[in-house]
Amino acid sequence: MPMSLLNRPWLTTTLRLVQLYLHPSRDEVYEHCVNLALDAPRRARILDKRPGSSRRDVFREMHTPMYRSAVYARVDAAIHKAAYDKVSVALERVLAKQQSAADETEWPWQAVCTLTVTTSFIVFAVWGLPTLVSVFLIAALLIFILFWTGTAVWFNLRYCLIAGLLTLPRAAARAELGYRAVLWGRTLHDDGVIPVMDARIRNLMGDDPDSLFVPQGTSTGLRAPRAPGFVVPTEAMAQLQRKLSHLDEGTIAVCGPRGVGKSTLLENAANQAHFGFVLQAPATYAPHDFLVSLSVRLCQEYMQHEDYPAPEFARLSPFHRLLQSARRRITALARWSSFALPAAALLILGTSSVVRALYDQYKKSATDSANSAVFAAQDWLREVWDGKAVVTAVLVIVAGIAWWISRHDPWVLRFLGRLWSSFGAMLGVLLALASLATAFFDPQIRQLMRHIHSDTFMLTGVLLAGWFYAWTGSKTPQVRRVRLDIGYRTIHASDVCRVLAAGLGTYLVYTLVRTPSTYALLADADNPFRLAGLVTGVLLARAAGWRPRPAKPQLITRCESHLYRLQTIQTTTNTLTNGTAQIMSLGGSHATSISTIPPNFPALVEDFRSLLAGIAETLARRGQRVLIGIDEVDRLGSDAQALAFLAEIKAILGVRHVYYLISVAEDVGAAFVRRGLPHRDVTDSSLDDIIHVDACTLEEAKTILDKRSEDHTAHTVLLAHSLSGGLLRDLLRYGLQIEEIQAKTRTHELAHIARELILEELSETLAGFRTLLGKQQWTYNTSGILSDLRMLCGHLKTSECECTDGPLRQALGEFAHQSAAALPVSADIADGARQLIDEATAYSFFSLTLLEILTAPGLDRRSHEAKAEGSYGELPRLAEARLELTISPHSARTLITRIRKAWSLNDSPSIDIAGSHRRLTPCPLHRSDTFGRRRTGQGPA
Repeated sequence: MPMSLLNRPWLTTTLRLVQLYLHPSRDEVYEHCVNLALDAPRRARILDKRPGSSRRDVFREMHTPMYRSAVYARVDAAIHKAAYDKVSVALERVLAKQQSAADETEWPWQAVCTLTVTTSFIVFAVWGLPTLVSVFLIAALLIFILFWTGTAVWFNLRYCLIAGLLTLPRAAARAELGYRAVLWGRTLHDDGVIPVMDARIRNLMGDDPDSLFVPQGTSTGLRAPRAPGFVVPTEAMAQLQRKLSHLDEGTIAVCGPRGVGKSTLLENAANQAHFGFVLQAPATYAPHDFLVSLSVRLCQEYMQHEDYPAPEFARLSPFHRLLQSARRRITALARWSSFALPAAALLILGTSSVVRALYDQYKKSATDSANSAVFAAQDWLREVWDGKAVVTAVLVIVAGIAWWISRHDPWVLRFLGRLWSSFGAMLGVLLALASLATAFFDPQIRQLMRHIHSDTFMLTGVLLAGWFYAWTGSKTPQVRRVRLDIGYRTIHASDVCRVLAAGLGTYLVYTLVRTPSTYALLADADNPFRLAGLVTGVLLARAAGWRPRPAKPQLITRCESHLYRLQTIQTTTNTLTNGTAQIMSLGGSHATSISTIPPNFPALVEDFRSLLAGIAETLARRGQRVLIGIDEVDRLGSDAQALAFLAEIKAILGVRHVYYLISVAEDVGAAFVRRGLPHRDVTDSSLDDIIHVDACTLEEAKTILDKRSEDHTAHTVLLAHSLSGGLLRDLLRYGLQIEEIQAKTRTHELAHIARELILEELSETLAGFRTLLGKQQWTYNTSGILSDLRMLCGHLKTSECECTDGPLRQALGEFAHQSAAALPVSADIADGARQLIDEATAYSFFSLTLLEILTAPGLDRRSHEAKAEGSYGELPRLAEARLELTISPHSARTLITRIRKAWSLNDSPSIDIAGSHRRLTPCPLHRSDTFGRRRTGQGPA
């Protein structure tokens, strides 16, 4: 069997159930569950990554009496276990009885029973049931004679038959045992083997089992950060939904640091709204241009929401557009005709005899009735015209006036349409059912049905049921999603059902035509009348549901006009020429050109508010909510520019039944929070409420990365969360970067991956600081800090592995414990340079702390010890320190110092960092042992 089929989950599950059914003994069920748990991809990829944790080791441990008893103890009270034990005991009893009967006879009971059954089948197949009954009676008589005489033949034959008859309860008990073994195996695997095995694997892996990172290449959500389907509910989303549920309309600002997930929050809110979209506000947009873009987007989104296409502005000449339109119409007409004309021709050919017969039968009576109606109408019109029917004339005048008045409200046409919709479908269904019912009351058909054999009924029913289930299966959404990949081909289950339905239907028709009894039913002379009535009834029912295309709503027309006005320049030219055609010609020509002027900002605001109010009111009557998100306002530069932008677009806010979500910087959010202290600004009148989007917690980071990747463990999440500070954008970037480093270094230990990632980020950050510091003015006495930074950057570039990074860590420790306060106060050093130095050393201090915490062994044990020292030993404090670096390097250094104290890290710059911890795992490059000594003869990993 191809491996592509074996990798299918449904096929793997099927093979598992078959294997449990075929091998239902207790030991085989247990061993199968252990193998299945070991073969699970999540466990198979982490086995044998550390000494003593191979598949053989786990398999041997799970078969020891202690762990086997632990597995059974977890599922001892399961219902399926009791049923399995009961059936197992019943099967053992039947086997014991059969074996006891087999031991009493000297004959091979299998051969005797097989010969008896074979002889009986041959007699029944050749001579029929009466002969078989006669043979049984003769055999019974012979057996009675043997019993009466008490011969050994009777004794042996008796126990052979007893053993043979016990085969039936044995087979039934075996079948039930296989079924119970399947149910019991599921319970044993899910509730017993898996928990015990997972706990044992973690014990075999030693300290910090979560530090082992073994990716399997399923991180699609990390490779595409903006891909849909990976949104995880957060506290900010819940808070936004609460605010939206308590407001009928309003403007809500979403503030927070860049990369925290404000855009994701806006897009998720717009997707959950009935009508919503998000528009970016880049820094180059002027308020007028932004409002034009917003108006165009509003019109396009609303037309799409109402299933109307947005107008395409012509780029081709009118002649080319006419050719394209004609080509589309001709193509559509040709496709429609290729189905409609053959179908109509076949229907006309099949019903022609019926129509002619009906025409000949009712021609005279229909003509007489029509002539009588025409003569009556003529007499009535003549009496009204001659003034002989005065009351009728008055009624006719009133009817004419009423008809003219009803032009604005055509209630008569609506009433007729509703009448047709209500009773037209019923009439068609009744006509179709009546046409079919005539077949059941036809004496000739009822007489022919008595001659149809039961086998034909059974075959027809099976084919009809198979066709029905195959046809309905091809329309089911669940079946449409099932597919099978065989090589480069993909087979969809719906296509298989469709082909099966066509084959069964064709074979059903062939069977009905080729069978003489059913052919006589099909050849009944009244069948064309019945089919014609059935087709007519179906057409009437379909016609009753037809509705004319509704007129284009006024709002759609306004949106089209608004788009034309905003996106085109319309010019109208009128030319008038007059002249006298004589020998001496005298004429004149006059041309007038009119072009529209693009709307200015006040007019654009007024048009936008009017259009948006109409859209919101229309959707509000349907119970739908309108939400407009304006993103990237925090990219406008300073908070003053953002406030100025809000002041410009303030005029479009505050529309009834409309929610605005605006992402702003933290400065704007702070201005709104302290409104009125000491003065008011534009946020007081522009914003109704504000939501602060905080950095995600460690638990939320774990949920986010688990949603996007199945590979990350608790320790890799801690690494990504600490480096990102909980900012969503950086969290996803570091999550993907961890996988890239693992693919590059071929190591699975967190200590090696964390070292590579932290030093890589530190190298890039310090290079940026060195570039900024190079733009400052320095003297010989103050350039020592630059030398230390240059030396540290050089160590970062030349350090290859942990075996050789002693000088690197020493230089990093010395640089991290410096600050700008140690430099002499001189006019040659600007305040900006001192600020950069403090930021660079504080970030180095943070990186050094992460190195010492995450690259040393026993992370789980040390984290519990640090947590016992106080709140600064908790793991989320690392991300808080990273965020504090964006506020102030001084407060961040204070926080980092307290964290180091809780983790029992030496706060002296002269410590031997390289020897502070001994590695429990070998170096991935040189394979050094646990004491840091390099093994000879070992190449790169």
